[in-house]
Amino acid sequence: MSFPVHRPRRLRRTEKLRSLVRENRLSTAGLVYPMFVCPGTKVRHEVSSMPGIYQQSADQIVEECREVESLGIPAVILFGLPESKDPEGKSSLAADGVVQRAIEGIKKAKLDLLVVTDVCLCEYTDHGHCGVLENGEVMNDATLEILSEQALSHARAGADIVAPSDMMDGRVGAIRTKLDNHKFENVTIMAYSAKYCSGFYGPFREAAQSAPQFGDRRGYQMDSANAREALKEVALDLEEGADIVMVKPALPYLDIIRMVRDRFDVPVAAYNVSGEYSMVKAAARNNWIDEKRVVLEILTGIQRAGAGIVLTYHAKDVARWLKS
Repeated sequence: MSFPVHRPRRLRRTEKLRSLVRENRLSTAGLVYPMFVCPGTKVRHEVSSMPGIYQQSADQIVEECREVESLGIPAVILFGLPESKDPEGKSSLAADGVVQRAIEGIKKAKLDLLVVTDVCLCEYTDHGHCGVLENGEVMNDATLEILSEQALSHARAGADIVAPSDMMDGRVGAIRTKLDNHKFENVTIMAYSAKYCSGFYGPFREAAQSAPQFGDRRGYQMDSANAREALKEVALDLEEGADIVMVKPALPYLDIIRMVRDRFDVPVAAYNVSGEYSMVKAAARNNWIDEKRVVLEILTGIQRAGAGIVLTYHAKDVARWLKS
């Protein structure tokens, strides 16, 4: 009777052995926590489709950022819900806009956090699309100037990283030029380079009040069937000056994350989006899954696919679990 010479199970016998040989180690170091800024003071409304996530005024954002910092999470990304919307989203440029006030509040509090800002128009336009409209069509080039001015306003308020998510052609180059011309050459650009038109964004659109009033975003966000196109988009953003590239969503596009990681020697981010978060929360509330185990497995999988940076609404829970 022969016995196996190689016994991989030897290294799985105990938790100490499993930990010793573990290939990927999840930590808070690469996490970014998304937050939604709304007008007013002392405002904190839970998003009905995203348990534990809130629309908050700038003062409340600062208070939650104190908690985020204490948990060892290094960065937050801010999305704005403006006081008013207009056809071109120009309220996003105001020096006293909701995102700008939140940035200034976080910086004034001297919190040890990187402040990332979403650069897009969908939250600020009355039609909900990510760019300027003409005859019902999103106009690429007319949108670039507004996006670059929005990024500049965030930089002036103190943003460390601006993150264009609109998927307009040439927006990274327009933003880089605008920032450099105004002496903000050290502000980082994290580009939503491979952003797919996805059904997983539903809860976010409630949180950010950004659902399009007509049609959809298939004319500028990527087709979910395409993979090679993602590499082209990433290459173009890097040529235009992106410092970090992102794949969004994460879970249905783990193959894209791996392709980008293998092709480009740059930091790669992935967005564990609202729909992915809400499905886990709903299943956990029904006791269908072990929430902690599933979340840690998901985030490890995203990291294993090649993302060194993960934007996730689970960030605070993960930080607490990793400390326990």
